[in-house]
Amino acid sequence: MDRNFNGDFKFLSNINNPNDLKKLSYKELDILARELREFLLDTVSKTGGHIASNLGVVELTIALHKVLNTPLDKIIWDVGHQTYVHKILTGRRDVFPTLRQLNGISGFPKTQESPYDAFNTGHSSTSISAALGMARARDLKGEKYTVCAVIGDGALTGGMALEAINDAGMAKTNLLIILNDNGMSIAPNVGGLSRYLSRIRVRPLYYKTRESVQGFIESLPRSGKRLRRFLHKVKLSIKSMFVPAMFFENLGLRYFGPIDGHNIREMVNVFEHAKTMKGPVIVHVVTTKGKGYEFAEEKPDIFHGIAPFEIETGNVIKPGSESYSSVFGKKLCELAEEDEKIVAITAAMPDGTGLNPFKKAFPKRLFDVGIAEQHAVTLAAGLAMGGAKPVVAIYSTFLQRAYDQILHDVALQKLKVVFAIDRCGVVGDDGETHQGIYDVSYLYTIPYLSILSPATPNELKAMLEYAVKKHNGPIAIRYPRGSGNEFPGSNTPLEFGKGVLVKKGNDLTIIGVGNMMPVALEVAELFENEGILCDVINPRFLRPVDDTLILNSAKKTGKVVIVQDVIKNGGFGSAVSELIQSSGINARTMILGLPDTGIEHGNRNLILKKYGLDALGIKMNVVYEMGFPEKGNNNGEVL
Repeated sequence: MDRNFNGDFKFLSNINNPNDLKKLSYKELDILARELREFLLDTVSKTGGHIASNLGVVELTIALHKVLNTPLDKIIWDVGHQTYVHKILTGRRDVFPTLRQLNGISGFPKTQESPYDAFNTGHSSTSISAALGMARARDLKGEKYTVCAVIGDGALTGGMALEAINDAGMAKTNLLIILNDNGMSIAPNVGGLSRYLSRIRVRPLYYKTRESVQGFIESLPRSGKRLRRFLHKVKLSIKSMFVPAMFFENLGLRYFGPIDGHNIREMVNVFEHAKTMKGPVIVHVVTTKGKGYEFAEEKPDIFHGIAPFEIETGNVIKPGSESYSSVFGKKLCELAEEDEKIVAITAAMPDGTGLNPFKKAFPKRLFDVGIAEQHAVTLAAGLAMGGAKPVVAIYSTFLQRAYDQILHDVALQKLKVVFAIDRCGVVGDDGETHQGIYDVSYLYTIPYLSILSPATPNELKAMLEYAVKKHNGPIAIRYPRGSGNEFPGSNTPLEFGKGVLVKKGNDLTIIGVGNMMPVALEVAELFENEGILCDVINPRFLRPVDDTLILNSAKKTGKVVIVQDVIKNGGFGSAVSELIQSSGINARTMILGLPDTGIEHGNRNLILKKYGLDALGIKMNVVYEMGFPEKGNNNGEVL
């Protein structure tokens, strides 16, 4: 790698904003690209993050910033997990080692972080809609600048992106769309659109022939109208011969490509031309996800989002114990072996949701619908109506995109659909767009839907078995990112609507929701050291609430604390508070959780501590709000 005698990068060290790279030759830009890849690997191997997608867009990002006059010109990155190079080139190189750390820079675009970040993103398929809106606002104000959306071929499968393309083609507003085609989202892309793009990739002859014919037509004198019309028909015939359905152009977008997404000179030439054209233009750029790092190129799905890893081997530095996702996937395979009616649905994330083993064992019963959560849920409704037993595995943060389908297509028809909701609660490093802290509140508004929250991996297995084998109607099982441990009482047989009294005392009731149960037990231990003994309840079912268990404990202790890592408003905590209030029992209730604001990125434990949801913070909150005598007056008992 090209470094000077100080050990600094020869070119990267001098890039403080995009204007600095505009001064470099194409040969120097190629060296800059290599330096950026080394810098990315050095940093992300320590912090963890989205490495494969960023290695794939190094040259693309350089080309965009060479052509565009940012921040006056706007770049809207779809999803935004591929913006690390953009951040480095726009003045954040020196703070890049704080990536995804509490109080550090985000792994996604953030307008409050830099004027070069034009729009906050984190979910897919939004960029063209946002860019079209910004372009229309520009036109209404009579301003002149380029608005550019960068969207991947995976995100293009999302219905919102197709809706926006349809609108853009009709509007004729000046808009530049870069289609970054690497054949991947998180997993390999699926569906008809993916096959269509694959056909375009292997048929570049059409585009070369078309441009030659077009150039010849434009060189003809105006007097040769008949010949011009004839040659125009020839051009259309060539189009029909090589690409039977010119999807983008038929919708009203000018199409250029496919071009090499790792050739800076070629991209610069095309981008310069495309940004001067009237109306919406789409430039199809073909890249390799994980480019330049063999482990990421070989396994781009594994290196999509990865924990800190060893650069030399590609191995994760501290592999954790078996995750909830893996436990879910294995248990679903066991159940599917017994019951051929069980099918699984994922929205482009068979690996992240633990469904790869199911895909391998039952390929005809796994439906990967691409980045299309709304379709996934209504597909499940149709499957259930047809007699199948669908299990829909989607992250909490993405399931909220299908709220209407859960309500309208599943719940109101009381269909037996199992929602396996992964990454619930505070997920940490990916930040506010990915925190799974809203699902309990919004699911609580949906009729006929039962909601379960396991506190341990064994509880997840029991809940999934119950949901598939016994439950009638819609049911959601929400579980956290990462792994979990068993504790006393977690193997108690599961009963519908029943929680478990894990620890017994007379001074205080602590209800720990799901993955906050270990924290609740730790709080109880802190109180016990001071002679204050607690009932600790694992509710298991968030809906319906175990009225009997909770009211008996509230009546005994007179003080109830609900501990959860979701927003405080609505949901289970509110339901418990209302239950106690309406019962006439004289008990004080305290709901602990997160405020209804965006929760930033950072280590999960540090975020919990910041919001007073670590054991010591909870204890101090309870003492301050509830008040306690110095000593309790009974003996606690672990059940």
